[in-house]
Amino acid sequence: MSGGIRMSKPRVSMIEYEQASEAIKREFDYQIKKNGRITNMKRTALHSLPAYRALMEWYTLRDELIPVIGDWGVVVFSHAISTQSDCLICSTFFRKIIIDHGKDPDNLELTEKEQVLVEYGRQLVKDSNNVSDELYAKLERFFNEEEIVLLTVFAGIMIATNTFNNALKIPLDEVLYDYRRK
Repeated sequence: MSGGIRMSKPRVSMIEYEQASEAIKREFDYQIKKNGRITNMKRTALHSLPAYRALMEWYTLRDELIPVIGDWGVVVFSHAISTQSDCLICSTFFRKIIIDHGKDPDNLELTEKEQVLVEYGRQLVKDSNNVSDELYAKLERFFNEEEIVLLTVFAGIMIATNTFNNALKIPLDEVLYDYRRK
């Protein structure tokens, strides 16, 4: 698992506000108004508005998942996917949330439902063709078909985000440096 700051050169530049089109400036402004900053990942994704918007659907699906698994469940599920994907940015982002909640991300005490989410998320990254009948039966104990579809598509966007960050060697945001895995 990645523990240090990614030192290799990013493969794609980050969009600079001053050189951005009006449409991209609107996205910048929205992110800064909403979050106080814009991440390196988002600044890179903004090279393609459709690609950026596809990745931002993560938030739409997250909002649909919260009533199903709660905020904490979203964090646990996303962290499992991101650590299995060895995505420095996303795994560190979710480590920060876990640590800021006073928990140890390397020794989480999970409910049975949360453990199923972790197992499912990791398996989707490892080999989605081989989700076992046993694992699927565990999912069915906690979730109906609509919820399983939502979980699976959410995981797919999380994996796409991890792939985007990893393949393009997007640098870790400075606000996450102190939360890296040692």
